Amino acid sequence: MIGFLFVQFVLNAALVPAAPALNGFYIFIPQLFPIIAAIPFFFRKKFRQNFQRILLAFSAIGFLSLACDYTLHSHVGVIQLISVFVPLILLGLFHFVKWNFKRLCEKESRLALALSSIGWGFYAFAFPPLPLGPGAFVFLVPWFIILLRSNLQTAIFASFWSGFLYNIINYYWIYNVMNVGPAFLILLGLVLLIAYFSLYNLIAAAVFVKARDLKCKGFPIFLILFPLFYAGLEMTRSIGDFSFPWSHLGYALGDQLPLLQALSLIGVFGYTALIIASNLAVAIAFRGHKKFLFALPILIFASLWIYGSVRLSKPEAEPFRIENSEEAPKVAIVQPNIPQTNKWSKAYYDSVVYKTWQITSDSIDWEADDIDLVVLPETAIPDFLRKRMRERLWLEKRIRRTKASLFIGTLDYDRNGKEPRPNNLYNSGFLFRPNESEYTRYVKTHLVPFSERLPFDDIFPILNYVDVGQSNFIPGTSRPVFEPFSWSPYICYETIYGAEGRRSIREGSRLMVDITNDGWFGKSTAAAQHLNQLRYRAIENSYPIVRCTNTGISAFIDQFGHEDLRTEMFTERVIIRRIPLRSCDTLYTHIGDAVEYGLLIFFFVYVAAVFSLLRIRKGAHA
Repeated sequence: MIGFLFVQFVLNAALVPAAPALNGFYIFIPQLFPIIAAIPFFFRKKFRQNFQRILLAFSAIGFLSLACDYTLHSHVGVIQLISVFVPLILLGLFHFVKWNFKRLCEKESRLALALSSIGWGFYAFAFPPLPLGPGAFVFLVPWFIILLRSNLQTAIFASFWSGFLYNIINYYWIYNVMNVGPAFLILLGLVLLIAYFSLYNLIAAAVFVKARDLKCKGFPIFLILFPLFYAGLEMTRSIGDFSFPWSHLGYALGDQLPLLQALSLIGVFGYTALIIASNLAVAIAFRGHKKFLFALPILIFASLWIYGSVRLSKPEAEPFRIENSEEAPKVAIVQPNIPQTNKWSKAYYDSVVYKTWQITSDSIDWEADDIDLVVLPETAIPDFLRKRMRERLWLEKRIRRTKASLFIGTLDYDRNGKEPRPNNLYNSGFLFRPNESEYTRYVKTHLVPFSERLPFDDIFPILNYVDVGQSNFIPGTSRPVFEPFSWSPYICYETIYGAEGRRSIREGSRLMVDITNDGWFGKSTAAAQHLNQLRYRAIENSYPIVRCTNTGISAFIDQFGHEDLRTEMFTERVIIRRIPLRSCDTLYTHIGDAVEYGLLIFFFVYVAAVFSLLRIRKGAHA
């Protein structure tokens, strides 16, 4: 063992100064030497008996060499990278399969998996456009029954794989991207994404099992606070480079407008906490003698419905109520319905742009319709607009001698002259105003991880050399408020970050204009899920929304969540109407940041408290 470690240390240390002066990822054949030198040791019995420990040591020494090489020269050897991480991944997969096989051999684990899958499977069908939303208050009861009675191993096994099922149903539509990208990498990425999100179920189960029997002076305080912990767990999905806050449990009620009005008080995370509390209460009632807890789902449902009905019955909540036309811009939304397989093909560029121009010209009388704003979708021009003078002239000509502004999604860039990215690329929107020769640019601030950029590429510049089909965009840093009518631009999924809407409102924004291209995901549930999340943003902050998409679903949403002129998927359509600006305030607009970051802090405090008390209890019994 000592001889093996010495040989590995010497060889890896020698490789660091010997590495070639190449940028980015490089191939250097001598990095095979540590692997070759390890082969003779394999024939020793003691080596094979301690194979796992030796493999970990081999990877650790290789990782130190890799880290030194990167720190000193800012590059990475591909052979060394593979030799360090592939053995660890294979070892991890071996133990993962072994552990799962052991669980499957246990009757209790199989039953737990079946019950948990029923709960999470039904819940996956609760999100719009699917019809089971109100069932969210009881669908997870089987899962909580399992958590209340099972040991840790059984609970996390059942939770991970039932979560895997839940996330497959929620994110299956990502497979459509394989039609326009590297199919194998996208499929692998989808599996890893689903597994990553399923870890959240595993974490929730592990913490619950550890916390369920902890009491303070006989009071089950940790069970009572678990709904807030779960809401905090969901909040962790809204921060960092891996953030993707798509399928929060609270989004399940989107088709029931009266049930949603309390969003103005507690936001989507408050709804998640209520749903978890409802399911947990019923599970406890099934397991014990507290039969009164069966009434909690009915009480929550009735309270939300009554509050929502009263709020919607007020005169100001009349759908798209307009008291002053000067406070209601007339907006035209253009949905050109460009097939995604054609949109980014150079051979189809002219036909794509011509079709967009034609439907815009045929459907809008720029002067007679008295339009204030024309909105075209994300990347309506699938190229760099600054290179396309013909398209710029067309846009400027359309709004000349009118009062209409035009907002269109396109790409942009600027040069920085630095390797490995000589150009900064942007997913952007351009605003053209009448009688102005220059456009105003907005740059998308929240980029989709692995699709529009690799996470942490600003911290680890070496990632800028990786090309797996992602766009390598640079995120924007600000969101403007455009006049007249005080509206703010959004691009694609950054609308699902509630804090962004509140920040815009604090800057004086009274209308959200969202452009997106959900055509990536085919005819699936994705577009309706995305629209549902915008409806939540509108109600949370009394923030009207104009939503323009390439292939649907486009719509107008008022500040109480009413929808109008909602388009069908994969249709050419131009919809025009006046939309009233934000005219009232909500509690959640003011407390939302405190609530969400408070939940995030509470998540970590809860976990720390649970494991600290477990350690104290273990020490007391030692």
